[in-house]
Amino acid sequence: MPKSRAWQKMLSGRRLDLLDPTPVDIEIEDIVHGLSFVARWNGQTDGDFPYSVAEHSLLVERLYSMLNPRAEPKWKLAALLHDAPEYVIGDMISPVKAAVGPGYDELDKRLAAAIHIRFGLPAAIPSNVKKQIKKADKISAWIEATHIAGFSVPEANRFFGAPDLSIIEGLDLLLRPPTEVRVDYLERFQTLLDETA
Repeated sequence: MPKSRAWQKMLSGRRLDLLDPTPVDIEIEDIVHGLSFVARWNGQTDGDFPYSVAEHSLLVERLYSMLNPRAEPKWKLAALLHDAPEYVIGDMISPVKAAVGPGYDELDKRLAAAIHIRFGLPAAIPSNVKKQIKKADKISAWIEATHIAGFSVPEANRFFGAPDLSIIEGLDLLLRPPTEVRVDYLERFQTLLDETA
């Protein structure tokens, strides 16, 4: 029986093996291109453009930086890249992840480790940093849920926890073309990478 193909050809020309990803097959341009086309909330959001994982990642990094003003640039970079594996595996909503089971989580972890190594981060992010990134991620989810995904505030509070409203005051969600999101993501990535070096 022929072996199933487990790699994806990237626009950069790289061939990324999903079962055994290596850092040398990862390019930031591939990540940014993919994330700018992956819709959060399975595309079930208001607006003329989908709210992309790239846009979400920019917001999570911003929230992480606000919550942790003294954080090292490398951890801000980790926050920006927190959903980077989704450039090849997509953004599955939590109910789908639960249905798929632990295989999804293992695939996500393998890809994340390769991405982290590629950009000078440890394969596994320290748990205290990961907790703070997750906190920013949940606040982002609450904002998205209540502003563009049709959740009431009580529903969002139940699923994501009620955020400190002073933290999110003045933060707006951006719904814009993928080309614009890519430019901003790459710019922020390069700034953080330079600061990390």
